[in-house]
Amino acid sequence: MSSNTKSAELAVTVSDTDLSEATTGILEQFPDDLDGDLPSVEEVASRLEKMTNQYKVPLDEARRAAVSHYRDVFGLEYDDLEFPGQSAGDVTLASINQHEQWVDVTVKIVELWDPTHDSIDQVGLIGDESGRLKFTKWTKAELPTLEEGSVYKLSNVITSEYQGRYSINLNSRSNIEPVDGDIDVRADIEDVQLSVPMVAIQSGSGLIKRCPDGDCTRVLQNGRCAEHGDVEGEFDLRIKAVFDDGETVQYAIFDREATEAIAGITLNEAIEQAMDALDTSVVEDALIDALVGRYYRVEGSIVGRYLLVNEAEQHG
Repeated sequence: MSSNTKSAELAVTVSDTDLSEATTGILEQFPDDLDGDLPSVEEVASRLEKMTNQYKVPLDEARRAAVSHYRDVFGLEYDDLEFPGQSAGDVTLASINQHEQWVDVTVKIVELWDPTHDSIDQVGLIGDESGRLKFTKWTKAELPTLEEGSVYKLSNVITSEYQGRYSINLNSRSNIEPVDGDIDVRADIEDVQLSVPMVAIQSGSGLIKRCPDGDCTRVLQNGRCAEHGDVEGEFDLRIKAVFDDGETVQYAIFDREATEAIAGITLNEAIEQAMDALDTSVVEDALIDALVGRYYRVEGSIVGRYLLVNEAEQHG
């Protein structure tokens, strides 16, 4: 008898009773007013039985996989499911290694991104002393607004995994509690080298103004710093680029030095261009015309979702 046969015989078979209870629990999670018919008890039970007794997937994992499958079928978000989140308690971001687990985390909002869909209220990067993860706060949750740079206790949030990368989701069962103090967020830096085409330069590139107050350096919006109010501001030069090789999209930031090197323009020359046109946007437009649509060899460090460019040169 082969070792594989022995392993199959020794594996514990999930009983019909356990499969029935798991099937009922899954079906009870889905709302009654779905756009389409719920799967039958027999269909769900058959899916669970195949995963557990044929492919030897543990019942808990099979149950989570089945829920994810039917959630995708009906186009539902986590917040649409009707089951109570039961948190595993306080964890660090680096310790998150399980899909669809309820946890509590105390984190700093490192960066907020622009939501890509109306169903998303806020999305961005959170961090603690152990690392950084993406977060998504769903619109249906109607939770308080998170502020960039602030620290919060996020309770009863659910983890998600995609292609080996974990993130957390805040829904109507989640709680947000502001926390005094600060968190020294782990840098989580990865050095990379890429050979990719630049497909876009985002708004906020070119000639910008930063807050001159101490070490603030925030980019001004209409002459106003989010922390220090109306200030004079100091000119700076940057590029917020998008690289896309057809498989992976990489957002990148060129600081003043990297921008001057790749664009062949100095900060003073950019200021002169803007003064002549009485419009700072001419600098951004010139960068788009000169750089977009060409291939580059790029080196830098990835922090969060951004590549911070150290060196770049055009090729091809």
